[in-house]
Amino acid sequence: MQLLNSSSRSWGEAWQSFKHPRVISVLFLGFSAGLPILLIFSSLSIWLREAGVERSMVTFFSWAALGYSFKFVWAPLVDRVPLPWLTKSLGRRRAWLLLAQFAVMAALLFMASNDPVYGLTWVAVGAVMLGFSSATQDIVIDAYRIEAAESDLQAMMSSAYIAGYRIGMLVAGAGSLALASWFSGGDETVYNYEAWASVYRCMAVFMLVGVATTLLISEPENNQSAFSQQYGTRDYVRFLGLFVVAAGAFVAGFLLTSEITAQLKSLMVDVGVAAHVAGFFSETFRLIFSVALGGVAAWLMIHLNVAPRGMVRETYVAPFTDFFQRYGKLAIYILLLVGTYRIADIVMGAVANVFYKDMGYSKDQIAAVTKTFGLLMTIAGGFLGGLLALRYGVMKILWVGGLLAAVSNLLFSLLAQMEPETWMLAVVIAADNLSAGIASAAFIAFLSGLTNRAFTAMQYAVFSSLMTLVPKLMAGYSGTVVDAVNYPIFFVGSAILGLPVLLLIRYVQKLMEKSEECQLKTVPEEAAPD
Repeated sequence: MQLLNSSSRSWGEAWQSFKHPRVISVLFLGFSAGLPILLIFSSLSIWLREAGVERSMVTFFSWAALGYSFKFVWAPLVDRVPLPWLTKSLGRRRAWLLLAQFAVMAALLFMASNDPVYGLTWVAVGAVMLGFSSATQDIVIDAYRIEAAESDLQAMMSSAYIAGYRIGMLVAGAGSLALASWFSGGDETVYNYEAWASVYRCMAVFMLVGVATTLLISEPENNQSAFSQQYGTRDYVRFLGLFVVAAGAFVAGFLLTSEITAQLKSLMVDVGVAAHVAGFFSETFRLIFSVALGGVAAWLMIHLNVAPRGMVRETYVAPFTDFFQRYGKLAIYILLLVGTYRIADIVMGAVANVFYKDMGYSKDQIAAVTKTFGLLMTIAGGFLGGLLALRYGVMKILWVGGLLAAVSNLLFSLLAQMEPETWMLAVVIAADNLSAGIASAAFIAFLSGLTNRAFTAMQYAVFSSLMTLVPKLMAGYSGTVVDAVNYPIFFVGSAILGLPVLLLIRYVQKLMEKSEECQLKTVPEEAAPD
């Protein structure tokens, strides 16, 4: 297995690869992908907090980004369904990419047109639109990155993408805070809706970087799916109909269970369950029921032959079958690791900016230390993590990154008990972001090694969706937990959440090593003459 081995290239070869036109184009696409994420999370949380929205409600907005965790559901649509006129003019990948980028811009402008003081629901709708369109953009960029270059160039493509992604996050994070401060005239004592509306309009303009890149790059060669020859327009419409019906059933289930969820939560509170715990389990029930209802609707569509059975099997079933055939029982533990590895930092991250604000740090301090300086530390950690993974192996550094990510949360507990000092904030951010960079570099290498190039787009979408699903669900309640136990205890608890993951990494590593040994032993026997 590639995950247990490493290889290296010379510095000269690496530098030449970085100057490749495809690598440079992915740098700008990475910027386009990194821009929207903080406009759903941290920057939006500060806007809402300044507008007087309760802390527990602010952290619920992190659920608007659940599209990133469920993007594998509509990834096949992006991969298979052609867009009228656009696909013929631009090609399959560029057509969907352009559509997703314009959708991101539209969502940002929609959010800018609604003041959360008077239209919080519409801001939430815009945040969901932004999460969905941004996740769609990620699906297309991942597919483009894989198809646009040979395997020996993929490492540099990934590095350029990550660098661009972090720069986009810098613009959306530190940039948005600096712009908000400038538009408000530096007065942070009074909430200024127009200042934040102008910020989101500026972010929509910055998305033109991705649009220009999409129009300038060329479509990857030989990327047309066999489906384009096997299926006609009617089949694509039926396939799209399957998704629409399943999504409609999910939304209906979510809306219809609103009262039942409230009653269930009330019942649990009446029998002595803490309110935030009751809320978590009742909302989890609501989500599971809605997903199940969507699944039943999709099954009926297929069973009644309304949706093309062959297309569904080749699109949804084959990638999963391939993964489980390659890894066997080990696949369950791998998926469990993928789904929990980032739990400590995501749960903590959902409340981080609210924490900085509550501690008394200004927007300029947050922008300078947590965004600008933090970005540099994350990039440095990423390079360090890559070097360590090459030297010692992916799984060992995956464990080290998980340990550092959990331990760094303890520093926030210490910070919560101190008066606001810029130097202490810088120390904590340096430790946290270096740890996050190391962990991210190892984790991306781990996910990349799991995929089969025949199903890269779908399998990578599944892995990247799964890795944030459970953490984001839990992160939605982080504000409620803080209200119940205070910041220091919350950060200690978030660190403890990451410790079981370390045991899981060791167990998966041992199973992988055992599986590799078995494969090596069978090679001579199969090759031996009769």
